[in-house]
Amino acid sequence: MSQQPIVNRVANSTLINIDLAEHPPAYATAELDLAQFLDQGLILREKDFRSALEKLICTPFEKTYVRVYCSTEAILPAWAYQLVATKLAGIAEKVVAANLEAFHLVYWLDHISQLDLTPYKDGRVLLKGCSDEKIPQAAYTLLAQRLTPVVKKLMFGEACSFVPLYIS
Repeated sequence: MSQQPIVNRVANSTLINIDLAEHPPAYATAELDLAQFLDQGLILREKDFRSALEKLICTPFEKTYVRVYCSTEAILPAWAYQLVATKLAGIAEKVVAANLEAFHLVYWLDHISQLDLTPYKDGRVLLKGCSDEKIPQAAYTLLAQRLTPVVKKLMFGEACSFVPLYIS
């Protein structure tokens, strides 16, 4: 009985795999907790806040995605976040007032919207699924939407078990 060699058909195919875990956003991130500016941990006083922002050292925020938040239960006025945004304008790449989950979502969606899709033109593309639970589902959704007009075939999952999403 002769044995046939095992052939890796996936490796030999023209399938283009996209694993978002291997293509993370390139921008650094930073955080600014507004709790440090509260009087007695409860109240944000405009004059004191403006003064503190003037003295804020901005080098840690250069060319970063900055998450602005408050780690206490204090209710902050909307203008507080806007003042931070104006202070970091031209310094930070983006300033986002959000909880960690929403910040992570904005970070990934911006990354997906800027991806160069030229390498996938007219290709058979497989979006690798379940690779990293830290990647928001919306990132895959946006990528699928962006790839649809570019590719010939779009699938989701693993090479051995995928779900066809789009066929032109």
